[in-house]
Amino acid sequence: MADVILTETRGRVRLITLNRPEARNAVNSELGLALVAAIEELDSDDGLTAGVLTGAGKGFSAGMDLKAFASEGPPKGFNDFLVDGSQKPLIAAVEGFALAGGLEIALSCDLIVAADDVRLGIPEVNKGLFAAGGGLFRLPNRIPYGVAMEMALTSDPITAQQAHEIGLVTRLAEPGKAADVALELAERIAKNAPLAVAASKQIIRQTRGLTEEEAWKLQAPHTAKVFTSEDAREGPRAFAEKREPNWSGK
Repeated sequence: MADVILTETRGRVRLITLNRPEARNAVNSELGLALVAAIEELDSDDGLTAGVLTGAGKGFSAGMDLKAFASEGPPKGFNDFLVDGSQKPLIAAVEGFALAGGLEIALSCDLIVAADDVRLGIPEVNKGLFAAGGGLFRLPNRIPYGVAMEMALTSDPITAQQAHEIGLVTRLAEPGKAADVALELAERIAKNAPLAVAASKQIIRQTRGLTEEEAWKLQAPHTAKVFTSEDAREGPRAFAEKREPNWSGK
């Protein structure tokens, strides 16, 4: 049996591929647990700065495996990923479709790159369910309220072009090139100091909706960690010596 998750390292970037194309990369327990393990490897490796998450075959993911759900219940590991995501920046590279839990996987990532023929939606209501993997509160944080409400209540998807116009998709790609464009973006991110990049991600995510006073308090431990790191000394030293910095992630 083929591995349900494939990984490849490109410099300081880890490419993670959902590999159940015969099931539209729908998530069962095997894939859910493997995805959590792959994210833990990304976050624990000091040699990595960012990740790209994509799907094998014709689409990103159709979400939860409904056949497995009917016989076994919710897939193990899947909710852990949806709730916790990753500590390091993670870019979704979407081909074909990201529907239901598939879109919620993409929403657990920090940035979304999509091929320009992609469909994105949360059609759970037409299966007697609702988007319980974060879609109902993450979508209206990233797109206009009315668009999110219409997607949730009608079950109709939006196109990649629509998603790009409202900021859900940050970069469009030609069909078949989403992973390449996402990797280029991840490599651009990886030119920067890993701890600083990870802290910037966490601060932006965690301070949404907070007052400035609350945000300053939340930022304080990140400041203490990053500004006393080896990389905080390496950056100014490389600048003074007119060379590229050699980041250690420490």
